[in-house]
Amino acid sequence: MTDSIMSKAATMEIPINSNGDTGTLPEDDSLEQAAKLQWSLDEKDLQQVMVSGPNLNETSIVSGGYGGTAEGIIPTSSIKGPAVRYNAEFNKRIPVTGLGSNMHHSSSNSSMMSEETTRGVAVEKLETMKKWGLNTYKCTKQMISERFGRGSRTVDLELEAQIEVLRDTKRKYENVLRLARALTNHFYNMVQTQHALGDTFADLSQKSPELRDEFGYNAETQKLLCKNGETLLGAINFFVSSINTLVNKTMEDTLMTIKMYENARLEFDAYRSDLEELSLGPRDAVAMARIDAAQQQYQIQKDKYERLRSDVTIKLKFLEENKVKVMHKQLLLFHNAISAYFAGNQQQLEQTLKQFNIKLRPPGADKPSWLEEQ
Repeated sequence: MTDSIMSKAATMEIPINSNGDTGTLPEDDSLEQAAKLQWSLDEKDLQQVMVSGPNLNETSIVSGGYGGTAEGIIPTSSIKGPAVRYNAEFNKRIPVTGLGSNMHHSSSNSSMMSEETTRGVAVEKLETMKKWGLNTYKCTKQMISERFGRGSRTVDLELEAQIEVLRDTKRKYENVLRLARALTNHFYNMVQTQHALGDTFADLSQKSPELRDEFGYNAETQKLLCKNGETLLGAINFFVSSINTLVNKTMEDTLMTIKMYENARLEFDAYRSDLEELSLGPRDAVAMARIDAAQQQYQIQKDKYERLRSDVTIKLKFLEENKVKVMHKQLLLFHNAISAYFAGNQQQLEQTLKQFNIKLRPPGADKPSWLEEQ
């Protein structure tokens, strides 16, 4: 009986209105009861789907019974259960809670702040590269113009002459330093040879009775020469060390300032030439804005150039005073030490070292090379 009723109901369309009530059908009561039974089953299934399935607030549920074609919209605002968000792209159900939303919002703000910071650094680097490129272009253009005789350059004749004298002096002092180091190496080798020769003479004096006196006083002479040679080496090493400091530190520091001054001079002339070219052009609003910007850059480069020129002038003055003082002392030391050594005046040689506060190593210590004295 029931099977025949269900079979007959399956062949009919049961329209569902928005309230879930069946419409009026021209059939008997048994068919109406079968339709209500079918709807009851469908309603239980729909409630289970809405509890565990996607959000139905935006989903239309089609209910047509057994082969029905009518559609009904099932309101889901009254359905109890955990709120979910349906991600159509990844086909996942993502629970939405107040805490998760706040965390997502905080993470989004942090990400935006990080992106803004990175973008700011990138813009700053880009601006720095842009300024560097423009400055390099202007300076290169000015340099080429000067070399081919088409551009003018700012010249301080007195300062340029002093700079050239300093460079020539440095080359000559470097030659003096090279020769003094060579003398130190050769004399050190000679002292070592005299020391070995004195030991050999002393050994032969003990083993050759018939020549004991001759080997004996030659051994004493070589030992005395060796001792005086070590004293002279101390004076020469001090001389070399002082000249090295003067040439490779004091003069080099002044030349570094001169190099900065020359670069500033080139930049100053480059921006000066650029300002002159703009001044000869049209005088519209755009050109006047460019002229004002060029005038500001010109003033900045001019101040930098004048400041470095003043620094170079002061350093050249102090360098000359320091050079005279140092060389006066070192040349006197070198003369007195060499004269006393070759005159055989051991007392005067030792007095020369005391005069210049030069201390020698103990007699048993190995004598260092001039490289170790630097």
